[in-house]
Amino acid sequence: MIADLLHLLSFFILIQKIQKSKSCGGISCKTQELYLIVFLTRYPDIFMYVVSFYNTIMKMSFIGVTIYIIYLFHYKKPQCLSYQREQDDFPHFQYVLPAAAILALLIHKKFRLFELSWSFSIWLEALAILPQLKMLTKMQEVENLTGNYVAALGLYRVFYVLSWVLRFYSRNELCWVKTLGGIL
Repeated sequence: MIADLLHLLSFFILIQKIQKSKSCGGISCKTQELYLIVFLTRYPDIFMYVVSFYNTIMKMSFIGVTIYIIYLFHYKKPQCLSYQREQDDFPHFQYVLPAAAILALLIHKKFRLFELSWSFSIWLEALAILPQLKMLTKMQEVENLTGNYVAALGLYRVFYVLSWVLRFYSRNELCWVKTLGGIL
């Protein structure tokens, strides 16, 4: 739950940064596009059944907030005018998506469509931050809210991995996809 809330917080920090500064400068839209693919491939079950109210609300929030952030990049003036396309040049569709697909085919729970989609989303999420990190390395200066966004994403991943460790010790449950994806 802490990990989910940190992940949601990272998105709200990002939205606050964009709205406060009226700028998308320093933020990678490609990372946001990859996160949208992560959520769409991980959460197709929200259209099939309800696990819990919390689970459904969080999944819908992740998808909705990510779509909103991408909207800010492409359609909301003046934010979209400040998007630094030339700095956000990581070839995400050429490298990240195929790498996640190959990893999903090699390391998955079961060879079924839903499980492969879920494994793909785990591997893609581990790689989705790469365009943002590459963009930050190109910049001379990073705004505080952009740094806070990346830090909240990092903390989210730490707590997510801790939840897997806790499951291992409390339930003797180990999922190699989650473990290796978390390590990556």
